[in-house]
Amino acid sequence: MGSRLLTSCLLAVASARFLSVAHAAHVNYNFNIVNANIAPDGFTRAAVLVNGIFPGTLIEANKDDILHITTNNQLVNPTMRRSATIHWHGLFQFRTASEDGPAGVNQCPIAPGHSYTYDIPLNGQPGTFWYHSHLSSQYVDGLRGVLVVRDPVDPHLSLYDVDDASTVISLGDWYHKAAPGIQEVYLRGNHEPVPDCGTINGVGRYVGGPAVPRARINVVQGQRYRFRVVNLSAYGQFTFSIEGHSLTVIEVDGINHVPKTVDGFEIYAGQRYSVVVHANQPIRNYWIRAPMELQHHSDNDNLDEENNYAVLHYAGAPSGEPTTRARDGVDNLLEEHELAPLENPGAPGGSAPADRVIDLSFTRSTNNNQLKALWTVNGIQYHSPTVPTLLNIIANGATVESDFTTPEHTLVLNHNEIIELVIHGSANGHVHPFHLHGHAFDIVQGDSGPSNYVNPPRRDVVGVKGGTVIIRFKADNPGPWFLHCHIDWHLEAGLAVIFAEAPNEQRTGPQSQIIKQEWLDLCPIYNALPAELQ
Repeated sequence: MGSRLLTSCLLAVASARFLSVAHAAHVNYNFNIVNANIAPDGFTRAAVLVNGIFPGTLIEANKDDILHITTNNQLVNPTMRRSATIHWHGLFQFRTASEDGPAGVNQCPIAPGHSYTYDIPLNGQPGTFWYHSHLSSQYVDGLRGVLVVRDPVDPHLSLYDVDDASTVISLGDWYHKAAPGIQEVYLRGNHEPVPDCGTINGVGRYVGGPAVPRARINVVQGQRYRFRVVNLSAYGQFTFSIEGHSLTVIEVDGINHVPKTVDGFEIYAGQRYSVVVHANQPIRNYWIRAPMELQHHSDNDNLDEENNYAVLHYAGAPSGEPTTRARDGVDNLLEEHELAPLENPGAPGGSAPADRVIDLSFTRSTNNNQLKALWTVNGIQYHSPTVPTLLNIIANGATVESDFTTPEHTLVLNHNEIIELVIHGSANGHVHPFHLHGHAFDIVQGDSGPSNYVNPPRRDVVGVKGGTVIIRFKADNPGPWFLHCHIDWHLEAGLAVIFAEAPNEQRTGPQSQIIKQEWLDLCPIYNALPAELQ
């Protein structure tokens, strides 16, 4: 794989990794990646799970901590992927692109029967994040969970009283069939697989299924709660609201924003919002509503898009569901362009021309000769390389775009350039949530509202509909970073590009990558596997 070409200097840096970080606590987690039967909506199926639960184990840390997450691959079910990776969605991974997780970009997968420890200095980055497999469509089968990084001096601290594991609200979609099989059907040129239900904190209901008890969020009258709402779905988007309560948005995808009070918000796959909710209503039970929206009409009779609810339960109220009408609209829905970052507002470079403007147009087509669904960006369908992009840069000296194959669709960014991405939506007007690894970006022109270079919203997933969305970021984090649609079926069909950011700086200098021998060992182990174990 070319790893022997790495210098002993790089490995020496790796051996001394993380020891110089001041005031950092080492936070350790053990992830056993297992196959187990679960029934989040009453339908029992085998799944790919972290520590046997869905969603997986909640990770909690403070912003200056160093995470060490030992991942033990114990997968045995032949109907699903047996190898695995984990992406820590939203973490910038400064100097640790090797820990970012996407197979073929940042690492080779962890083979069954093997372990890998992800070492991630948080470098002062607080916020609401999540993790999921980044190997094919594996996270559809259950390998996903929430990651919370707290700030002891959070500028919003005075706005809420409670922020703990009980205030995490995960929204998801769930399928009754294993991902590889339904992915194969989709890639033959069919519509995206439609989930069988939506879930809130891992609990859902499907048409004709049992009345599984709703997830319950407990509150005490008079207290103010920071709810961290995470969309960890592979396809569905949701409209989130709480009956009778306002939501004050204070954080968007890990970035503090000026408080904005609304009645509800749309949340696309991969996005997160922290909202403050004041439990100031009469003591009873209230609906937490998160109806699901899809990109096309549902052809799955199991799915009732509206039937995705949890219960906000006031202490002293009776057990059970609210007695009020469940289905209702949202009057004051969040407009994304009205959000403004609390700290360091302003797009990189202001309104001056960017150093580099990159136009990205994406389209879906079907190859009628091969009966395959294709998503392309600028006419190229992304295919993961056999040698991960990071290894190619570090070990083989890949530096310019011609060093990468066309299907890798890798664009090289110069160090510290101001990058403006002009993303043109698809003709059908469906929403595509685009996620950029390694960065948050400023949305200088969103799907609606005026252009804004002064204080545009800042996040790491943006919804792109039929129009044009313009985002900006500074290429100040050397590494290979994925930009892809977070509808996982679209990524599997090729809707992605790679930014090889500052290749020379990845290899040498103060921002060079920390490379571990354990990471180098992943590829030869994985490549030696028979196909059925990959």
